[in-house]
Amino acid sequence: MGITKTDYFTDQQMLISKITKALGHPARIAIIEYLLKVNTCICSDIVEELPLAQSTISQHLKELKNAGLIKGSIEGSSICYCIDENTFRFMKSYFGDIILSVNDQKCC
Repeated sequence: MGITKTDYFTDQQMLISKITKALGHPARIAIIEYLLKVNTCICSDIVEELPLAQSTISQHLKELKNAGLIKGSIEGSSICYCIDENTFRFMKSYFGDIILSVNDQKCC
């Protein structure tokens, strides 16, 4: 079996790509902001907050969860969602290092 193009990239590069792709939709940004505000919630809370159908919200939650940005736990017949702190710590470190590097660079 041959090498794929993704094999040329580091695990960190692949993870950052997956995370930023998941953040590439304004509804997902709104969901993250809502979860930060309320700390934890169930899907129906988000449906009441955003002007989107429940099925659409569920799809966005799935994408955020697959990227590791949120986590969920089953509570009765509902899933309770919250921010995955580890992923956001990783992003803070990664993007913080980039910002510091940009500040030190001289442009052409």
